[in-house]
Amino acid sequence: MRRDLMDILACPVCKGPLELRVEKEEGQEIVTGSLYCPKCRETYPIEDSIPNLLPPSLRV
Repeated sequence: MRRDLMDILACPVCKGPLELRVEKEEGQEIVTGSLYCPKCRETYPIEDSIPNLLPPSLRV
């Protein structure tokens, strides 16, 4: 995932802003980390550079 995606990403539940938490970054690409919604107190994982923005009830 690229950092510039933060300009368009929003929480899928409340549509609020997300906070980026980076664990591993390679160049301009965020490989692992998470997106956090302070309003919902929900965390969405980033794995293999792909953010999983499925609502919590739909994640396996």
